[in-house]
Amino acid sequence: MPSALGEKIRELRKKKGFTLEKLAELTDSSKSYIWELENKNPPRPSAEKIAKIANQLEVEIEYLLDKEATITEEESVDAKFYREYRKMRPETRKKIRVVAKLIGEEK
Repeated sequence: MPSALGEKIRELRKKKGFTLEKLAELTDSSKSYIWELENKNPPRPSAEKIAKIANQLEVEIEYLLDKEATITEEESVDAKFYREYRKMRPETRKKIRVVAKLIGEEK
């Protein structure tokens, strides 16, 4: 039976349209390593590999490792976006705020 980590990786990988091979390529892993993460219990991934996988799946590491499901996928995606947003130039952040306001006004 796969672990919660494995189930999340598989679900997110499939949502992104990634094959095992593609996720392995993007994370400098082997196809068999990704398969093991998805199917073995308990998986023993390194922090570095989990960070690469989370980055490619566009979620936070905490989401992948959250066994009690206290963090939703949406919350994780938002947290990742906000961290990236905070690193952007002020001009870029201003443009994003303008677009968000326009989208928020659509009803």
